[in-house]
Amino acid sequence: MSFTCSICFARQDSTKSHLRLRAKRSGEFLDLVLDFFCMATTPKPLLYRPPPRWQWWAAFGGAVAIHLTAVAVAQKREAPVEVPPDVPTAVVEATLQATEEPTPPPEDIPLPEPPPPPEIKPEYVEETTPPPKKPTTQKFAPIKAPQAAGRPGTMSISSAKALATYAPRPQYPYEARSRHVTGSGVCVVDVDPGSGSVTSASMAQSIGSPILDNAATSAFRQWRFKPGTVSKVKIPITFTMTGASY
Repeated sequence: MSFTCSICFARQDSTKSHLRLRAKRSGEFLDLVLDFFCMATTPKPLLYRPPPRWQWWAAFGGAVAIHLTAVAVAQKREAPVEVPPDVPTAVVEATLQATEEPTPPPEDIPLPEPPPPPEIKPEYVEETTPPPKKPTTQKFAPIKAPQAAGRPGTMSISSAKALATYAPRPQYPYEARSRHVTGSGVCVVDVDPGSGSVTSASMAQSIGSPILDNAATSAFRQWRFKPGTVSKVKIPITFTMTGASY
């Protein structure tokens, strides 16, 4: 079989060369047609030869290139240009104001001279002296001497407490406490109005125990009041086991 294929290829090559020579020599179109017909009837080789691989890759690359080119061209298409709407142009009418020409200042008109003042003759007036006034005597009211304030009367202890500046409480003697001596009485206190000091203190009503009477009077003699407010104070006092109260 290989021998037969080689013979066929040799015949094809010889036929092609023969056609070229005849075409060059004669140049007749009919002869060329007959020669091509002979080539078509010539048997072809029986072996199958697949196309080379590079042709397949070339075809695939060409298809990819064509596809990418088409995509790029589609993207590069210019978007339609939007024409902005016509904006109405505002027509501004300029009005020219006529400039007023300055008016010339008024001319100075001379004023008429005032008439001369009339002459005034001096009038003579006789001076009359008024009669002398009689001196008036003012009457002064006699100034009365201030009356001395009356001596304040006897005051209760409730009112005197507010006027006292120093008022110590009477102490319950230990001797009377130990004996359980209790009782009530009334003490009268005389006060100097000028100084507010107590001048004397006496029991108008005895408590019933000399020890308690002395404790009450000795404590009330130490009291002090505001000057001029108190002259005599009447103080009721009671001694119990808890102490003195008034």
